[in-house]
Amino acid sequence: MKRLIILISLLGGLSPAFAQKSSTAPAKPKLVVGIIVDQMRDEYLHRFNSKFSSGGFKRMMGEGFTCRNNQYHYASTVTGPGHAHVFTGSSPAISGIVGNDWYEKPIGKKMYVAADSTVSLVGEGKASAGKMSPRNLKVTTITDQLRVATQFRSKVIGVAFKDRGAIMPAGHTGQAYWFDGSSGNWITSTYYRNDLPQWVKDFNTRKLPAEYIAQKWDYLFPDYDYPESEADDQPYEAPLSGEKSAVFPHTVSMESFTTSYYSSRLTREFAMAAIENENLGSGPVTDFLTISFSGPDYAGHAFGPQSKEVQDVYLRLDREIEQLLNYLDKKLGKGTYTVFLSADHAVANVPAFNMKNNIPSGVFVGKELQRMAQQVLEERYGDSKIIVSYDNYQLYLNTDLLAKKNLSIDEVTETLRSKLSQKEGIYTVINLADGKVSSLPEYYQKKITNLYNPKRSGEIMILPEPAWFEGGLKGTTHGTMYRYDTHVPLLFFGWGINHGETVRPTFVCDIAPTVAMLLKILEPNGAIGDPIQEVLKK
Repeated sequence: MKRLIILISLLGGLSPAFAQKSSTAPAKPKLVVGIIVDQMRDEYLHRFNSKFSSGGFKRMMGEGFTCRNNQYHYASTVTGPGHAHVFTGSSPAISGIVGNDWYEKPIGKKMYVAADSTVSLVGEGKASAGKMSPRNLKVTTITDQLRVATQFRSKVIGVAFKDRGAIMPAGHTGQAYWFDGSSGNWITSTYYRNDLPQWVKDFNTRKLPAEYIAQKWDYLFPDYDYPESEADDQPYEAPLSGEKSAVFPHTVSMESFTTSYYSSRLTREFAMAAIENENLGSGPVTDFLTISFSGPDYAGHAFGPQSKEVQDVYLRLDREIEQLLNYLDKKLGKGTYTVFLSADHAVANVPAFNMKNNIPSGVFVGKELQRMAQQVLEERYGDSKIIVSYDNYQLYLNTDLLAKKNLSIDEVTETLRSKLSQKEGIYTVINLADGKVSSLPEYYQKKITNLYNPKRSGEIMILPEPAWFEGGLKGTTHGTMYRYDTHVPLLFFGWGINHGETVRPTFVCDIAPTVAMLLKILEPNGAIGDPIQEVLKK
């Protein structure tokens, strides 16, 4: 009895704050945060690891679950599809999101992934920047499914510099905000609402971009302490707007703001403002915040994955993630929220870097592949207008003209293959429309068949050789089926997540089903992936 009285006395002396932290974990996470890093290779987690802080990437890996062999399950590795399929668990064949741009066959016009002529700008910015919505996405997202499961009581907000990086993850039923570079403001469209919330207006009034660019962008650490990257100022790096050379320290302008690490800082600040002002994680049901850090993609395109600038961008992004996690700990409590992190695609080495180091590589400048195909068809059939459009390495054919000339897709494919596959940098040409991929190694066959959508994909696809791509003579890009473009990080952290790692193959389409199992809700309606069982606590 005396022991019981002593125990009760001790418990009565606990502070309310301590008692709250010691309480039972919530039945579901208060908040799920889905982070996408635009153009992040998985290898950055390891190559730059020694200089990461203890509270950012290292904390997520050390306390959470790491899927080290996480790959894209289709071949068009670009931003729009990446963001769409992390959150839908689907594929371009089903979702309709086949690229950042495509030729919309039913209307015979080019289409941008988030374009919507029926809506308009909300906020201060360029009018065309507001003509955006998720209407081109033909399936639901995990964020949509959460909203439906809670009778739309869950709040969903998507945040990114790029419109498509905010819109696709937020789905059809959430709210999305993106950055307008012409004004330096965060905006949205009338698809979502008719006026900006007061907190967004107040955030824009702070004019943080102007404050940031008053300082030069210099190394986070001394330049000699970046041995993981090659020497600065390479001739194949693209300088920032207004600069003559691509060398530290950089003078950042509004035109180059997105390429600098300042864009990640501003994105993190805006995301935290959304949590604070929308009271995310404070209600009776789980809320969902999606954050896409767009800046690393701009830096990667300009400088390449071996550059000191890219390394510096990731070292600083690591600190932004640390600040975000610390804020969530304080705001919601450790162990009460769940975070996952992945990327919309990875990236190829700069071809000139490869060639300097005797690695086979090359570039098709501009629309060179399209011109080559047109020339072959002009020579063989006397008509290059058989091709009506070209995008994502795909040729869209004039089917009426094919019928008039009594030509089949197979015949045109074989004509192109026999000529183009003999040229340096071209692996082969395939009949994409009919799924004739048996000539490819089995590993790549599924990546191609997951790609074709009858209304939005070309009938024929030109496949470059590894380390070749369409682009410019400086910088680099992505968009192929090869592992340097498809291998992206996947980290899970927080409520309901085991501690550990796996090197077995996992796929981007597995992310949404895994989160669905975590939340005990229905998977998105076009999902083709499987839950990653090792990630989830039983």
